[in-house]
Amino acid sequence: MLLLLAVFLIGSLLLPVLVRWLGAQAFVIGALVPAAAFVHALTLTPQVLDPKTVPFQDYEWIPQLGLHLSMRMDVLGWVLTLIVTGVGALVLLYCRWYFHDDGVEVGQFAGVLLGFAGAMYGLVLTDDLIMLVMFWEVTSILSYLLIGHYRRRAASRRAALQALLVTTLGGLVLFVGAVLLVVDAGTASIRELLELAPTGPVVDAAVVMLLIGAVSKSAIFPFHFWLPGAMAAPTPVSAYLHAAAMVKAGIYLIARFAPIFALSAPWRPIVISLGVLTMLLGGIQALRETDLKRILAFGTVSQLGFFSVVIGFGTPGAALAGLALVIGHALFKSALFLIVGVIDRQLSTRDITELSGVGRQAPVMATAAFISVASMMGVAPTIGYVAKESTLTALLEDAQHGSAWGWVALIGVTLGAVLTVAYGCRFLWGAFWRKKDVSGAYMPETAWPDPPVGFLASPIVLAGLSIAAGIGAPAVDVALQGYARSVDPSTGSGHEASGPGHLALWHGFEPALFLSLGAIALGIGAFVLSIRSGWHRWPRLLRFTAADVYYLTMRGVDRLSVLTTSLTQRGSLPLYVGTIFVVLLAAEATALVGAAPERLALSAWHTPVQIVVAPIMAVAGVIAVRAQKRYTGVVLVSVTGLGMVVLFATSGAPDLALTQILVETVTMVTFALVLRRLPSRMGEHNASVGRVPRAVLAIGVGVTMALVAIVATQARIFDPISVEFPQLAYDLGHGKNVVNVALVDLRGWDTMGELSVLVLAATGVASLVFVTHRADLLSTTRDLPQTARRRTARRPMVETADGPRFQTPENRDAPRAWLVSGQRIKAEDRSILLEVIVRVLFHTIIVVSIYLLFAGHNGPGGGFAGGLVAGMALVMRYIAGGRWELGAAAPTDAGRLLGFGLILAVGAALMPMFFGMAPLESAVWFADVPLLGHLEFVSSTVFDIGVYLVVIGLVLDVLRSLGAEVDRQTAERRGRFQPATERGGKGVQR
Repeated sequence: MLLLLAVFLIGSLLLPVLVRWLGAQAFVIGALVPAAAFVHALTLTPQVLDPKTVPFQDYEWIPQLGLHLSMRMDVLGWVLTLIVTGVGALVLLYCRWYFHDDGVEVGQFAGVLLGFAGAMYGLVLTDDLIMLVMFWEVTSILSYLLIGHYRRRAASRRAALQALLVTTLGGLVLFVGAVLLVVDAGTASIRELLELAPTGPVVDAAVVMLLIGAVSKSAIFPFHFWLPGAMAAPTPVSAYLHAAAMVKAGIYLIARFAPIFALSAPWRPIVISLGVLTMLLGGIQALRETDLKRILAFGTVSQLGFFSVVIGFGTPGAALAGLALVIGHALFKSALFLIVGVIDRQLSTRDITELSGVGRQAPVMATAAFISVASMMGVAPTIGYVAKESTLTALLEDAQHGSAWGWVALIGVTLGAVLTVAYGCRFLWGAFWRKKDVSGAYMPETAWPDPPVGFLASPIVLAGLSIAAGIGAPAVDVALQGYARSVDPSTGSGHEASGPGHLALWHGFEPALFLSLGAIALGIGAFVLSIRSGWHRWPRLLRFTAADVYYLTMRGVDRLSVLTTSLTQRGSLPLYVGTIFVVLLAAEATALVGAAPERLALSAWHTPVQIVVAPIMAVAGVIAVRAQKRYTGVVLVSVTGLGMVVLFATSGAPDLALTQILVETVTMVTFALVLRRLPSRMGEHNASVGRVPRAVLAIGVGVTMALVAIVATQARIFDPISVEFPQLAYDLGHGKNVVNVALVDLRGWDTMGELSVLVLAATGVASLVFVTHRADLLSTTRDLPQTARRRTARRPMVETADGPRFQTPENRDAPRAWLVSGQRIKAEDRSILLEVIVRVLFHTIIVVSIYLLFAGHNGPGGGFAGGLVAGMALVMRYIAGGRWELGAAAPTDAGRLLGFGLILAVGAALMPMFFGMAPLESAVWFADVPLLGHLEFVSSTVFDIGVYLVVIGLVLDVLRSLGAEVDRQTAERRGRFQPATERGGKGVQR
């Protein structure tokens, strides 16, 4: 099971590549993964049905947190696994024809759909409650991507966001409830929780939170509104997520904990009342719709309310019937959604007012739809009929023993069954019947182009299984009895029930049969009445719905955010910084006054160098405050940073000194790039005001921070943990450079967070500059079609009459360009000597950066320092030759370096877990190589390589945004000369 979970993950990553190579045919390959999981579950059937041999696998994932990747396939998990994998395989196979000529990129869709199937597979089988919540949230995120597949449509984006917000909110509440339950019971194992059956007020609160998560996921009132909106998704998504898989997650959660919590105080009032209300609301609204998918969508809402009532009722008979209902619904509703997809793809409409006579032209599809609707209505010999009879029998038995909730559930389910028959008839009539127009004459039949046979295979198989499961009810009964027996027989109205009953195609002439027949008759009558009275054109009964509450809430959040922003974001950077400093001064000064140190042991200096460097830094800071020009201020501020370099170097910290000088240099270049777009003199547009209060605040902050440093160094009562770092670096990190080993091993999680901040910072800076796009517009790619970019990306540059160009068959004999900025920079702005020197030194500097990268584990250097050195090489290329030299030096997108570096670092951090080690734990390999001697390689070096790439990506992104892109925008604005490669033709002078 764990291996199959990994296969789902790997398959979801590979499937987009296969779609790019094979097109929609790759869906057939993707369907093999859930099909394999389906077959595997079938092979485990004998073990599942025997309570003593239930399959169980456990892998201790994070011991410190008690998290286990544990999988347990009992009867309930087995049933849901068969649904998730079996229907998933058929839906993926169906996609082969649904997307066969779709112009929309479906590679991502295929990978996400398979990933969703894997997440649901893990959700229904995991035995760890916290892991269940994690899988729960993964399904919410993946469903967001699937619902919003047509991202250019506003309706799809809006529906995806709505589904994400509602289900994620419920998931957060579920997480809190899970934590309360785990803490109270002392275990996260679902199996152990079911055995302990904890009680108490904390457990009751946890139960309410679990139910909130369940009803939000399964679209139960008041969260029912997101499901019909999600019909903006492609039909395979509706068939899988909203009929067979995702919405079943909440029902699964109810079914999982009903055996132990059905008698708790909050359980039945929530489950039964909300379920009955949802049944009625969904059924009534389904009769109003004219879109086939929305009829099924509101029908699904009604059915989900039905399931929550039955499977959450908490008696053995109801549990048995409820699980049969879940099986039946997965078969008939997914088949109906897929049939609607066929109609939509063939006719480009789902509106029942535009369809007429389709059933006569498509008899096979119509037959499959009739069988599926018959199962939904509860007509023999389908599985829907079997489950409905058992449901009515179980509820009637409990009601007859005086259970008030039994009567509520029975009446509600019966009324819901009437509505189910009514909207089922409406679906069949709307999709396949020949209709009359307003004058009473028959409408012409809608022309029906026959679809490929494979397109109909999945719904036909599902419809056939509805009949097969009904006829094979005794076998289904044997398979489901294990779950029914897990429910306490005394959870009904206080009486000892005789047992869970049984599933059969014929129980004889009993009250449940007549209730079912009556519901069918009344449902047909309600359908006829609704057609003749034009029920769908009547005004809404409820003028204010849950959807209106959602939109009002979102509108209120938007307005509150605008109000908050207008009050706090005044557009004044000094005001923001001043506010921060005032809060800092007030908080820290108060703490200092209230906790004065008992002793002070200060030294005037530690090394004589400090006597010289510290005054210079202080004087530079004072002069920087008085500087009138921005660049002068930047240079003077950099003096303080360079002073820190000297202090680090003379204090035995060469790593810090190297890093500090590189950071100062890159920072100064960045400032210089930004200052090109600002007035040269400070206060030229907005003069400084309130200088005295600012000076007082600055002095106060400076004095406070100095006192904090003094007090903090005197307040230590224990030995610092860093005392052990040298030995730990050698023993655990297998390195002698304490700083580098601490960054990539001992405190690697901190570095991971810092890498994320660097990526976000680079993305934020670039987004402010690339306002309308995020493409790399350096000289070699602008205005080139995507295919041309791929063809020319690796061609060498040659010198032509119009300057450097890509090599083509026409200019193949032209000499290659060595300095690509040749005719692009004006002579007065160019230094040939500087360009040549930089060009010669560039590769040497890159080699030095790689040396620092690999030498950093035992000597000065590391990924951060090496990345900064490589970044400095790029800075030199840009300063010497402009954006064209930068494009030649780094012919790749900065985002790829940032992303690949972060993925590499995260992968290096997580990979040890797959070998039974802790995250970030290092392994070392030794080898004696001829000529090279004894070599060692530590796995944390891979992490350091990720740091190296992220730092280079950050520098490159800053250069390309604040440097190259600003240059290009400035040239366009001023009408300066633009190269041919930027304009797709010869250079022009504007």
